Amino acid sequence: MVDGRVLLDGGAPLLPHMHRLGMDPGDIQVVFLTHFHGDHTLGLPPFVLHRVFVDRRPLTFVGPSGVAEHLEKLWEVSWGADWKRVMRPQFKVKYVTARTSGTAARIRYESVKLDHGTMGSNGYRIHVNGKIVAYSGDTEPTAPLDKLVNGADVAIVEATGPGDVFSHMSWEAARKLRKRHPHTRFLFNHVYSGTVTGAVKDLQVIEV
Repeated sequence: MVDGRVLLDGGAPLLPHMHRLGMDPGDIQVVFLTHFHGDHTLGLPPFVLHRVFVDRRPLTFVGPSGVAEHLEKLWEVSWGADWKRVMRPQFKVKYVTARTSGTAARIRYESVKLDHGTMGSNGYRIHVNGKIVAYSGDTEPTAPLDKLVNGADVAIVEATGPGDVFSHMSWEAARKLRKRHPHTRFLFNHVYSGTVTGAVKDLQVIEV
């Protein structure tokens, strides 16, 4: 979450974590989705339920091509026939296919196509309060990743594990990336076991 109003992906358990941090799920104005793998989306159905029954403020999803179709299928699988009949009419949502640059819910962003297996991933550069936050989601350590983080104030980038990790970035590659961009503050996530210097701690809050 960035600035209390921007959500970057939606892995589980999203809603309980937001409550634990004292964050209001209704304050989220825009969700940027990098790709549609389960570990980045399966926290969204309970979050959406909150936005249907508890707080009906408008919500925008920005994501790769097919974002509306993928998410509507997820909502329907999650909530069955009642989704379209009862819940969908109450859900004030807008789906936006990410462009190279654009604005969503008054948040300016740029997107960069990253390499992540056959699905790929959209990286985002989010402009908030005069700062740039770069977020990769899942990615291989290829040239587009350097384009994403170049000049960013903060980069939230995966560092999945040691050695060769299929379709993801290794700790070793993450360290090299940080050395190539010494003026960017890196926060590493998606660490599957062990630890790496700079890894984000559970429910960590950072001021920039």
